[in-house]
Amino acid sequence: MSPTSVTSPPDARYSRTVTWTIAIATLAILFDGYDLVVYGTILPILMDDSSQLGSISAGQAGMLGSYALIGVMVGALVNGAVGDYLGRRRLMLVNIVWFSAGMGLAAMSTSVEMFAAMRFFTGIGIGGLLATTAALVAECVPAAKKNLYNAIVYSGVPAGGILASVLAIAFRDAIGWRGLFWIGALPVVILLPLALVKLPESPRWLVSRGRLDDAARVHATTGMPMPTEADLAHERQIEKVGFAALATRRYAPGTALLGIMSFVGLMLTYGLTTWLPKIMQDAGYNAKGSLLFLVVLNGGAVLGTLIASRFADRRGPQRVVATTFGLAAIALILFTMGFPIAVLLALVAVAGTGTIGTQVLIYGFVSNYYATSARAAGVAWCAGFGRLGGIFGPIIGGAIVSAGLSNSITFYIFAGVAVLGAAVTLFVPQARSRDRGAATAGAPMMGVPATA
Repeated sequence: MSPTSVTSPPDARYSRTVTWTIAIATLAILFDGYDLVVYGTILPILMDDSSQLGSISAGQAGMLGSYALIGVMVGALVNGAVGDYLGRRRLMLVNIVWFSAGMGLAAMSTSVEMFAAMRFFTGIGIGGLLATTAALVAECVPAAKKNLYNAIVYSGVPAGGILASVLAIAFRDAIGWRGLFWIGALPVVILLPLALVKLPESPRWLVSRGRLDDAARVHATTGMPMPTEADLAHERQIEKVGFAALATRRYAPGTALLGIMSFVGLMLTYGLTTWLPKIMQDAGYNAKGSLLFLVVLNGGAVLGTLIASRFADRRGPQRVVATTFGLAAIALILFTMGFPIAVLLALVAVAGTGTIGTQVLIYGFVSNYYATSARAAGVAWCAGFGRLGGIFGPIIGGAIVSAGLSNSITFYIFAGVAVLGAAVTLFVPQARSRDRGAATAGAPMMGVPATA
């Protein structure tokens, strides 16, 4: 069956496909966010009770927080190298299993060394999901709402952080840190079967690999639009596939700056989520009160990102990302002013939008910056290189705590990093040629008349 024989499916079928795709992708990313924050919730236990894994200093705690991020970098880059060749659906399924296995093995750790190794192993699956999910979403949703849908999916990161914080507050004393990690292994039980049945492959990717009959079958089954002739014309201008395309004159300058943006965004995200509970506990808040700050940080990220994404769809993501970086800098500086608790919590929510939320918007920016043949590689580059910033974030926080410096110094340093991120964002050039992102429902499909 050739694409020219396919008629336009009902809009309802495409809407159901988008709904299932977004739901599965969001759940996958939610557990990624859970992993991001759950380490910060158990850090005080591991540092205060050497019977758990052994004695852990502040410097070692920062390194343990970074091992997962090193794994994320490796996983993102590996998946980026193969994702534009092997497809979105296949790699998502593999990484759901990989991530779940890593969380379960981490729960069974008996030493610092084993825990560190399992955090690295888990990170590989997380990196694969981050790199693959953005590409799938960009190719499956209507173009007019691509930033909104991306924000919904990647709001799973802060939502997972809220889940980790709430579960830690409610159940940490009852089930211990190992129980919290076992919860993180649930995707293989509840998400994998759903993804096997409901998650489609991207017709856009299938066409880019020359699998026209397969693309037509997915189109007929799911209602997902085929690429338009204009999309294909853009694709033909990209002669290289995967990472090779990122080094071309068309993409190299933007790729470098987008990588720096992601580096900054993840340095802020991981630095704050790892050390905020400890900093607030040292400032006099009890254990549950310090975890409340994580809930507010991630809650602010969810709400703020959804609002910001609507502006990104209307005005483009570049200025919106620069603005949210600026909000992070302002909030972090105001942390040091000694405001009452109500004002402080509001500032934490703003900081959530400017740190975690900014990184969500960056993924949307990046996933729609590249053509289909380079999309997974572009997202993987930003997720992978960005993880270097995520690695340094916890280490910087650990170094400041170990040196006995004031908490204000931590916030000033991170505020300066946010200002740098805003400046870099404004210099990202427009891609001189790229596809139109996701196909728009009702657009003329390859070989299909608009009136079909």
